[in-house]
Amino acid sequence: MAHYTGSCHCGAVTYDVDLELGKVVTCNCSMCSRSGTLLAFADPSSFTLRSGEDQLSNYTFNRHVINHHFCKTCGIKPFAHGKKRDGSPMVAVNVRCLAGIDLAALELQHVDGKSFPTA
Repeated sequence: MAHYTGSCHCGAVTYDVDLELGKVVTCNCSMCSRSGTLLAFADPSSFTLRSGEDQLSNYTFNRHVINHHFCKTCGIKPFAHGKKRDGSPMVAVNVRCLAGIDLAALELQHVDGKSFPTA
């Protein structure tokens, strides 16, 4: 477990998160494939939004179990809130928005989100 800081591009939205990066998820669903997000998942108690709550816009699609948060100014999606498959709450952090991450050193776990059933 390590401590990270993250933000959108313009810096209006900032947060702290404690998580284990391990394998980072790259997903081929319609959202992730278009935005290029790399995801790591944290317990909500390990996530603190430091600034920009009023700068966030929300988008849901498919089964509407994940709230994708976007900065209203720069359009970057720094994190999302939602539920795991077992129904427990989680925060999906866009690893590309974390400070000091060597993206080339990450181990990727490919997820076939395109084939997840819709409801």
